[in-house]
Amino acid sequence: MARVLISMKDDFLRRIDEVAEQEQRSRSELIREALRFYIRRSNLSTPNPRIDSDVKALEAFLD
Repeated sequence: MARVLISMKDDFLRRIDEVAEQEQRSRSELIREALRFYIRRSNLSTPNPRIDSDVKALEAFLD
């Protein structure tokens, strides 16, 4: 599995960690789920075969 380095404000990361702990999930798992949700939501508003294949490829990396 590939690793991705992202930057975010400390208070935002603390909030992510709080939610992850409440849901008994890892930080990575929570962020992957948020990205899946975002991709699916944005894909529904603009159906496009090329985007659909890109979304499926990205979702495969997130699993």
